[in-house]
Amino acid sequence: MRIKNGFVLREVCGEQVIMGEGIGALDFGKLLCLNETAAFLWNAAVEQGDFTVDSLTEKLCGEYEVERSRAEADVQAIVDSWQKVNVLE
Repeated sequence: MRIKNGFVLREVCGEQVIMGEGIGALDFGKLLCLNETAAFLWNAAVEQGDFTVDSLTEKLCGEYEVERSRAEADVQAIVDSWQKVNVLE
């Protein structure tokens, strides 16, 4: 998986939001607010380019004190939500 071109994480009024920029996100028309953990994972996904739930889980476990099973479930839920709004390819 990878984040589609044209989607970026920005800080808006103190909130971390995903927004579409440019032609690749013409029909997106919304902002998605992310909590601290989701923003961390977004940045990790951008850094990795091609990523998997497993690679993001590893990154999350390396940054936060969290059980692997809990981290994997949380990462899967976040990735599922990104897929639902069509910001991944």
